[in-house]
Amino acid sequence: MSMAMVTAACSSSSSSSSSVSTYSKLSSSHCTYKLTSSYNNNNHLSRLSISQIHRHRAPSLQIKCQAAGDDGFLEPPAVYQGVYGPWSVDSTDIREVISYRSGLVTAAASFVLASSAVFLPDDFILTDLLKQNVDVLYAIGASGLGLSLVLIHIYVTEIKRTLQALWVLGVVGSIAAKVCLAQPADESLVQYVVDNPVAVWFVGPLFAALTGLVFKEGLCYGKLEAGILTFIIPSVLLGHLSGLMDDGVKVGLLGAWMALFVIFAARKFTQPIKDDIGDKSVFTFNALPEEEKTALIQKLEQQKLSES
Repeated sequence: MSMAMVTAACSSSSSSSSSVSTYSKLSSSHCTYKLTSSYNNNNHLSRLSISQIHRHRAPSLQIKCQAAGDDGFLEPPAVYQGVYGPWSVDSTDIREVISYRSGLVTAAASFVLASSAVFLPDDFILTDLLKQNVDVLYAIGASGLGLSLVLIHIYVTEIKRTLQALWVLGVVGSIAAKVCLAQPADESLVQYVVDNPVAVWFVGPLFAALTGLVFKEGLCYGKLEAGILTFIIPSVLLGHLSGLMDDGVKVGLLGAWMALFVIFAARKFTQPIKDDIGDKSVFTFNALPEEEKTALIQKLEQQKLSES
């Protein structure tokens, strides 16, 4: 009995045909494999479907490699026309955007959990658990925000660096306040800031970075919840720092902050990946040496003149 030898990154399925011998090496975005076959009707191949065998020419074999749940080859990525040329979304872009959005979800979830203790009864078991771990939640949320600020796409590099610098200042200030102020007072950092409004100066830059991020999102995508958060976040912090805001108002704004932050983070996953990338050609252009930038601009200007 003749046999078929297949090396492929696919799973098993059956195929039937008369005896044929051929050798092919194929590659696609799904898999790369070799096929050496001399097979009869009962041979089983690895999810390879033979579409046609041409007998009137040199023997050829058309093979489709199917991944689980896929009916064919991946379609080529969509090409978008940018300011400095066409661009497309690749796997690295997808990973970065998912990580960026995951950082926002982490920050939102941590903030909501830590803040929910304000709205829970004092004798509730979950209230004590949250208060005991509020600084851990604060650290996790700050880390998620930091990840998002590393991966955020902003055309003006100076703005991105400013937000990152604010985050660093906020982290350093939070550590300093925790070690030098909260621990000697036998309090958590968050509780110390609540009891001592002046401590907002230490943690404030961290929330200023968050405000800048949501402002960017609201400005770029017209998100209502992001626009409202741009005003709520500094209002709560400045109201607490100045002592001019009533506790009831602060709690009400805190509840609105929690709800809007959840909506903001969740809605990020309803956007196309390309939205969080922006015009990729701009970032590619900014990374070029000055002489290459000049050459590219001249080339684009010549193309416009030839088309007009």
